[in-house]
Amino acid sequence: MKFLFRSCLRLSIFLVLSSWAIPCTGQQQISGTVTNTDNMPIPGVNITFKNKPGGTTTNFDGQYELNAQAQDSLVFAYLGYQTQTIAVANQTQINITLQEEENSLGDLVINAGYYTTTERERTGNIAKVTAEEIELQPLVSPLEALQGRMAGVEVNSGGNLPGSAPTIRIRGQNSLRTEGNYPLYIIDGMPINSTPLESNSNLSSSGIDPLSTLNLSNIESIEVLKDADATAIYGSRGANGVVLITTKKGKSAKTEVQARVYTGISTFPNHIDMLNTSQYLQIRRRAFENDGVEPDQYNAYDLVLWDQQRNTDWQEEFFGGNAPVTDANISVSGGNQTTSFRVGGAYFNQGTIYRGDYNYERFTGNAQLNHHSKDQKFTLNFKTNYGVTQNELVGYLDLTNTAFNLSPNAPSLFLINGELNWEEWGEAGLNNPLSGYYNRSQTRSNNSISNLGLSYSPLEGLEVKTNLGYTFFTSRELVKRPKKSYNPSSWESLEHRSTHLDQERASWIIEPQINYNKKISKGTISAIVGATFQKSTDFGRGLYGEGYVTESLIGNLTAADRVNSVSNRTQEYRYAAIFGRLAYNWQKKYYLNLTGRRDGSSRFGPGKQFANFGAVGAAWIFSEESFMDPLKFLSFGKLRASYGSTGNDQIGDYGYLDAYEATSGPGGLYPVGLANPDYSWEVNKKLEVGIQLGFLKDRINIGISRYQNRSSNQLVGYPLPSITGFTTVQANLGATVENKGWEIEFSSLNFQQDNFSWRTSFNLTIPENKLISYPNLQQSSYANTYRIGEPLTIGLRYHYEGIDDETGLYQVRDVNGDDQIDYQDRTLIKNNGRQYFGGLSNTLKVHDFSLQFLFQYVKQEGTISMVDAGSLGNQRSIVSRALEGQGQFQTISQSYESSIAYSNYLTTALPYSDASFLRLKTLSLSYQLPERFLPIVGISGFTVFANAQNLFTWTPYEGLDPAMPNGGRSFSALRTIAAGVELNF
Repeated sequence: MKFLFRSCLRLSIFLVLSSWAIPCTGQQQISGTVTNTDNMPIPGVNITFKNKPGGTTTNFDGQYELNAQAQDSLVFAYLGYQTQTIAVANQTQINITLQEEENSLGDLVINAGYYTTTERERTGNIAKVTAEEIELQPLVSPLEALQGRMAGVEVNSGGNLPGSAPTIRIRGQNSLRTEGNYPLYIIDGMPINSTPLESNSNLSSSGIDPLSTLNLSNIESIEVLKDADATAIYGSRGANGVVLITTKKGKSAKTEVQARVYTGISTFPNHIDMLNTSQYLQIRRRAFENDGVEPDQYNAYDLVLWDQQRNTDWQEEFFGGNAPVTDANISVSGGNQTTSFRVGGAYFNQGTIYRGDYNYERFTGNAQLNHHSKDQKFTLNFKTNYGVTQNELVGYLDLTNTAFNLSPNAPSLFLINGELNWEEWGEAGLNNPLSGYYNRSQTRSNNSISNLGLSYSPLEGLEVKTNLGYTFFTSRELVKRPKKSYNPSSWESLEHRSTHLDQERASWIIEPQINYNKKISKGTISAIVGATFQKSTDFGRGLYGEGYVTESLIGNLTAADRVNSVSNRTQEYRYAAIFGRLAYNWQKKYYLNLTGRRDGSSRFGPGKQFANFGAVGAAWIFSEESFMDPLKFLSFGKLRASYGSTGNDQIGDYGYLDAYEATSGPGGLYPVGLANPDYSWEVNKKLEVGIQLGFLKDRINIGISRYQNRSSNQLVGYPLPSITGFTTVQANLGATVENKGWEIEFSSLNFQQDNFSWRTSFNLTIPENKLISYPNLQQSSYANTYRIGEPLTIGLRYHYEGIDDETGLYQVRDVNGDDQIDYQDRTLIKNNGRQYFGGLSNTLKVHDFSLQFLFQYVKQEGTISMVDAGSLGNQRSIVSRALEGQGQFQTISQSYESSIAYSNYLTTALPYSDASFLRLKTLSLSYQLPERFLPIVGISGFTVFANAQNLFTWTPYEGLDPAMPNGGRSFSALRTIAAGVELNF
């Protein structure tokens, strides 16, 4: 009986389990999300059954739904990714991560802002760099990581100090005003004010970078939108291009900890050969002999008072130090099928190559949470990034120029006891170049950027979503000026002083949106309708404190004897818009994209506040046509074109109103600005055509674009008669600026085997900038700056006439014959812009080793000075040839006439030289411990790496840095070599 009972029980259990494990042929609903390895959703993925017809495609967010049977298998296929086949069995949710094929068209999934697209299907021009390319670079600004990596994107460093704001130009300069050329920055959906913040420190020339609080290692990708089709959906905000920065997020997998740290040294990248003391003094003595003047302590203190044997390399003295660099990152990520998260923190520190102990420090934290319901209808995505920087820069002026002006036998800067040397310099009637050495400058910035995205899909293909964002940026700058920093005999040494600059920027945005995606016939239609509501406030206050009793109290304004207000401003900006996008593709061969936006800005007066902008983009993938079948070597071919307009409202707030300020006395006001309620938007019309080709199964890819942008209705200061009391009034003029050019992009998979791969990418930009029209230019304030038909980057120069036989001095042409040399004689035009620029990068992987390097190249001209033979102050070593009468040098002299002649010479074309350069921008070598060894040490990943930045530069330019080729005395970046380790747990 026991045996019979057990047998029956086993049979019953078997039947129950069998009926559960082998279900009937009934339908069950399957849903899920398809992403790439970067956890980005992939729209348009084909999902079919393995052995029967039917299927579906993913929507904009990579989501899908279909009915299937348990015995079915689903095939997930998308161009450029490896096809995956998954058995359904008893699953109701199947999330898939597709792996990119080795011969795919690069980074296929592209963030276009309000939607995602692919490299294959995009109709607009969008460039992208990924975390793999930029995360290990020892840089402060994310924009500098783009140098040499994108066609049409020109990034110039703001200087060699960390935190300085670089200048980015996307397809050239569109506006006559500097402030009218900033692109739109968007971080995780939140627009950021791209205007650099003010500073009273050494950053005053470039300003403080608003992106300096971002952690480079937390950036997932940077996309740059360039043409009308890509930027029109942003309306007026996208007139100068859009920079989209996406930070990293967690993955639906087990919890993972990643820790990375590197340390290194930054150094001065170059030296200029200058005259040594013997050469310098010989030339100086010859100058007095030629002029018949007796040197004395007033006109030749370098010959009479100073040590004739001292020889100081002032370049080494001022910026010959080593700046340590340290970066540490840690992040934790994980999740399950419905929820993923990522939290992290980082610390960055960089010292200085200048004298003194000054540091730049940055602390950053980030958190991300992504959740979707089991039925895939509801999605929540939250991201927040917080950064704190503390910039302790030198409180005196930039010493770069001083390093080249000082005589090599000038006195030492310090006494033996370590105090500043005032006496020797004072004997010559000079101030110690380190006047201000004991000043201390501290700029502390806090930046919080948060974004919340909510979406709900009530019906298949329909999605209702909203984007909520908030950012708050504060900057507190304090410069302490103790009296011991200054010459005891000067007024500056009478009392302690301080300078204060407080700034705040706050902005919120609300963007409701409706997306619709539906298959119609043999194509798919996609529609977006949305609105934008944004408010920004900008506050700034400058104070000046004097009369502190002791040095320790400097900066505490309550302890100051006098406090003066230098500046005080509060500005408010409101922006509202509605936008829409309608896209249709037919058989995945023909694509049409229509975009429109109506913008409203508080920066214009009544009746001028709203404007309409839009674009149309189209693409034809001709490689899908049957007549292309014989061309087996051509794996991909696409023609695309776009045309549209975007606006520009980057002007000051309240400019259309009369402006007044309070008088110094009580109860008074005085006008500071004239009203003009009639000016309105600048308009940038953009046209582009392009072709993309892929060969040998996309192992070789080529893209060529031709663009033309015309920015008209320019907002400029219209000149007024002096009788009005104002020099200009804000107005629109019929001035038109044109930017056109060629962009060429190339990528190839040169070699691919199990243990070796080699990839190459190349980009080239040939830009052309031109002022098409400007009514009454000669009567405007720009009469001595621009010329119609020429670039905005020109320099107006004198015509060089050689050396005068009688005087032996440089002479220039008096063009109009009025016996005066002035601006009217500057008729020679020189272009100071770049003729072409680009980059070449390679990635090689051999077993567990990886090598990446990027070359940046630029074709341009630049100026180089420091050839005034005989004048007070050091010159380049080439001047020594003047002693033998070699070279085109005027008579060695120190007279006033010779200095005027030299000044005119510098404004001719002679100081120009080839400033083209090829720079090894980045070099990175890494080694990844093989997986078979990881369990031994109990970790999931171990990588050691070394990175070099600005390692070598090849150039004919004889100045300090060809990237800053104006005069030859400035340099843009340091040479950095670092090494580190990355651990995964």
